Amino acid sequence: MPPTQGILYIATGEKYIRAAIRSANSVLKHCPGLSVHLFADWYNYKGFDFDKNPYPFTSVEKILDPHRRSKVDYMSCTPFDRTLYLDTDTTLNADIREMFSLLDRFDIALNHAHQRYDRFRTDIWRIDLPKAFPQYNGGVILYRKNPKVILFLEEWRSFFKAAGFPQDQITLRELLWLSDLRIATLPPEYNVRFLKYHFLWSRSEAQTKTFHLQMFHDGPFWFIKNWSKYLGRTILLGLGFNPGKLKKLIRK
Repeated sequence: MPPTQGILYIATGEKYIRAAIRSANSVLKHCPGLSVHLFADWYNYKGFDFDKNPYPFTSVEKILDPHRRSKVDYMSCTPFDRTLYLDTDTTLNADIREMFSLLDRFDIALNHAHQRYDRFRTDIWRIDLPKAFPQYNGGVILYRKNPKVILFLEEWRSFFKAAGFPQDQITLRELLWLSDLRIATLPPEYNVRFLKYHFLWSRSEAQTKTFHLQMFHDGPFWFIKNWSKYLGRTILLGLGFNPGKLKKLIRK
């Protein structure tokens, strides 16, 4: 039998479940017939009844202990042999099914993080890695369901929780560096984080396959939230606090 393949969403919170529904509808439009699975805590909110009808998903399962980064808990639970994990603030702009053929040769495929030189994205976990091996973005991840990858994802889950960083890409970067996984780096059109690229690229340069935009979560004025968060972290750094470590201390 050929390997099963499909899209995976992991959503906690009403806003993110609704975003997953919107994103899944773009999969139905551009990739008809492709299976789409959702892990979510939908039972905590009114207006969802996936037990009766999973549409626009093919199948839905419950997240039993939801938190902001539940994706690290459930990516290893994918029902597919070949999975394209998508954050819920994504929208397909083209048929992307040819991506799955990458997994004939590679174990995992990701894009480099767009803001990889932002000082908040250069935090060191345990190893000071070369800048030529930057963070990968954790919002579009193509991977095989084999023992090496599943072990990697389970280690990511454990180390993310132990490290205490609010972002998951810091631990992801180092674990990829230390792994023996066959890693493919996707071209930028498969994970467009800023609209400027979509409008500036000529057709011979690149054509957007997947939008991954904060406005799909926070609306057209998403930048106000971004600026306020940036200002808050800048103030903390100016006072000598590490925002990630401070957040971990507050959780305790």
